[in-house]
Amino acid sequence: MILPDGLNVVYEDDVIVVVDKPSGLLSVPGKGEANQDCVAARVRARHPGCIDQPSVHRLDQDTSGLLALALTAEAHRDLSGQFMDRLVGKRYIALIDGVLEGQGGTIELKFRLDPDNRPFQVYDPVNGKRGVTRWRKLSEENGRTRVEFMPHTGRTHQLRLHSAHEKGLGFPIVGDRLYGTGTGPGQLKLHASLLRFRHPVSRAPLEFVSPAPF
Repeated sequence: MILPDGLNVVYEDDVIVVVDKPSGLLSVPGKGEANQDCVAARVRARHPGCIDQPSVHRLDQDTSGLLALALTAEAHRDLSGQFMDRLVGKRYIALIDGVLEGQGGTIELKFRLDPDNRPFQVYDPVNGKRGVTRWRKLSEENGRTRVEFMPHTGRTHQLRLHSAHEKGLGFPIVGDRLYGTGTGPGQLKLHASLLRFRHPVSRAPLEFVSPAPF
């Protein structure tokens, strides 16, 4: 259901909202007045009684797909704990800018922020934080590879760096303007296609699926 404010809400109740975020829209506010429009701001406008910081997790601005937000402090605390304890199921679909020979595997790399080139992340086996991603080849499409990513950790730019780095897949995600050949926002072919967690109040298992728009 796409609302007048542009939010594609796939689930909503008194304590949580799940949206299907388009590529190019921020998850949370950025720096400066020009970067205040985001999913969190639109959810707060839709729910005036919502907490100030409803975001439980984030998707990069250029990444599309499923994003969960909490409307109450209690729900935020519970969902944040599920993410921290790695109890949340997440899957992504990506289009890789090259043909992969393998059928799948696990990527494990340590990386960190480059303070001189924010928000760029760099491989650092000594001081970096460990990121782990399982991947599965889905198909080859005109010199590119469609891949399913199943991240075990949730580091900043993890899938983008694991894809592009020579110790990962060795090819960037199509449209990546940081690690590939993308030239602007909204081009990245990376989509959060599955999100699974327990409802913070009822404890019922919830699963949401969104087909990749590419």
